[in-house]
Amino acid sequence: MIGGFQNVFKIPELKKRILYTFGLLLVYRIGCAVPTPGIDGDALSTFFAAARGTLLGLFDMFSGGALERLSVFALGIMPYISASIILQLLTVVIPHLERLSKEGESGRKKITQYTRYGTVILSIIQGFGVSVGLEKMTAPGAAAVVAYPGWSFRVMTVITLTAGTAFIMWLGEQITERGIGNGISLIIFAGIVARMPSAVGNTFRLMRTGEMGAFLVLILLVLMVVVVGFIIFVERGQRRIPVQYAKRIVGRKMYGGQSTHLPLKINTSGVIPPIFASSIIMFPATIASFIGEKIPWVQSVAQAMTPDSIVYNLVYVGFIIFFCFFYTAVTFNPVDVADNMKKYGGYIPGIRPGKRTADYIDRVLTRITFGGALYVSAVCVLPTLMIAKFNVPFYFGGTALLIIVGVAIDTVAQMESHMLARHYEGFMKKAGPLKGRYG
Repeated sequence: MIGGFQNVFKIPELKKRILYTFGLLLVYRIGCAVPTPGIDGDALSTFFAAARGTLLGLFDMFSGGALERLSVFALGIMPYISASIILQLLTVVIPHLERLSKEGESGRKKITQYTRYGTVILSIIQGFGVSVGLEKMTAPGAAAVVAYPGWSFRVMTVITLTAGTAFIMWLGEQITERGIGNGISLIIFAGIVARMPSAVGNTFRLMRTGEMGAFLVLILLVLMVVVVGFIIFVERGQRRIPVQYAKRIVGRKMYGGQSTHLPLKINTSGVIPPIFASSIIMFPATIASFIGEKIPWVQSVAQAMTPDSIVYNLVYVGFIIFFCFFYTAVTFNPVDVADNMKKYGGYIPGIRPGKRTADYIDRVLTRITFGGALYVSAVCVLPTLMIAKFNVPFYFGGTALLIIVGVAIDTVAQMESHMLARHYEGFMKKAGPLKGRYG
């Protein structure tokens, strides 16, 4: 594996892409430290210290700590993800968007443009909500978070946060196009990983002061290793459907006649469902936490939607299962696969070509997607519940581990495909080449 990493820098194009990606991620991390004007940083830090383990703490994890400092990137990439969800849902409903989705590259660019507009609109709405909520916040010592509230502060905050989200969106698109890996996923990945040293240091500090036992820390480490190993095992798992191609003669050459397989991943949707589910839950629950002091039933809803509550986790699991099926249905069409197989003389042994093949693939895909949805739900919820049960102030739950491992596997798979295409040795020798989410 060390030799594989050495080979990375022997390929000029891959080296350039990796350095470009690291450069843009560095810009993102610098931006997370630039504060929004008009905020009392000490009062805000005190407020978030008291809010750890709540929904705001989870939101802060996805923003890479930018929300805790209320930096220009405080909204993070969530408005873009929410806009993407809305556009994908509308694609099924609105005929114009459905036509655009089938027009290839030109249609994809048009939908991407609509997503950008939607991101700006959602950022303005969320930015205004954040500014109003900040004016009502007070730290535990009764210190106001906003020194000079009013419309000037609100307008400045909306402009700052919207511009920050638009810039993050541009960074993600540039990484996807000119760098290596998926830009949006890597930005979330960088935000989580950047806080790993402080989280680990805080855990060992608690162990030295006696607030956490060494045995409990050992259990946490073992749990992390087991969860990471389980994620890698399932993410690389496939259901291979055998496919036979009939022999056909074109001119003087004979084509076909070989046996192959159609690989269906257990978790086709990757890390998208937990990210989508978190973004859906965060927005209304965060608004409820801001205005809940004056409306009793809204305060009850906000308390019920804390990450360690049963209601939150049931809703979270429901959204994860829904988005696993939804994203798989959007990205994989059994009818198109069956038509392409029939066009080139391919068939599944024992299954008639055409509609019967599409129905068979759809049935198999539905079963493994259900299993994949249960796996994603278990990884995202069970470790978090166990950590909350033992009252351990540990930073990484199942959702963070799934994002870290899933994004790392996809990124390394792209790097390995670049290396193998130029006849360089990959990262894995015995286990074969890594396969990404769609590989």
